[in-house]
Amino acid sequence: MSKEVEQTASGTFPVVFTVTSGKGGVGKTNLSVNLAAALAGMGKKVVLVDADLGLANVDVILGLTPQKNLFHLFHEGSSLRDILYPTPFGFSILPASSGMSEMLTLSTGQKLELLEAMGELEDEIDYLVVDTGAGINDNVLYFNLASQERLVILTPEPTSLTDAYALIKVLKLKHGVEHFKVCVNMAPDQKTAKEIFSCLYQACDRFLSGVSLDLAGVIPRDAAVRKAVVNQKPFCVLDSEGQAAKAVNQLARNIINWDISQEIDGNIKFFWKKLLFR
Repeated sequence: MSKEVEQTASGTFPVVFTVTSGKGGVGKTNLSVNLAAALAGMGKKVVLVDADLGLANVDVILGLTPQKNLFHLFHEGSSLRDILYPTPFGFSILPASSGMSEMLTLSTGQKLELLEAMGELEDEIDYLVVDTGAGINDNVLYFNLASQERLVILTPEPTSLTDAYALIKVLKLKHGVEHFKVCVNMAPDQKTAKEIFSCLYQACDRFLSGVSLDLAGVIPRDAAVRKAVVNQKPFCVLDSEGQAAKAVNQLARNIINWDISQEIDGNIKFFWKKLLFR
């Protein structure tokens, strides 16, 4: 029998959501960084986890050089607080390593170790943003299942659409996940964004009965985004009045208003002890 617990961002239980995609190159990590900065700018306590474990680059986008990362948690006995790294933008990151083949697939023990370690933060943060890798590999699926919400990023490209559908399909058919938030990134205009979302919606409606999609945000193309990447700063900080910055801030406000309904569904979650015994 399932037990349902309603929880919103205004409560005491941290809201955990992935920023995920079927295809690489859709701006997922950049959006993760900017959402973390936007939420922090709204007074929220935020931690961003770089869960693209073998090809991590959150620290690079932010121009930071942490001395330790999740590799040291799994392989060298470091604690979570040894790794947690504050940024100048009001939030902290849990960086991962790049080019470490040992991190490409976590063992069951390592997955449990990470969730256990994360429990230390359960009373200290409002939002845990999890930047997953792209695709449908084991790590991507694991982090999506361990989170409360999934924000799927796609762009107005056919390959982005088909790969986003593939990710949703696997999570639905193999793991029973039915609710997804969607963000269209790099949109030339609202009409195009709504058209690409509609294509995804129709495909899911036709072939994946029970799947619910919600268009959570549209981020327009903006030259300030590229400039911010070169300068290694969040674009919502570097150009706070730009179109992309305004759209990310609106998306962050939407996230704050999400009505999180957490079902204990058999998948172990971040902060599962607090959820189970609250």
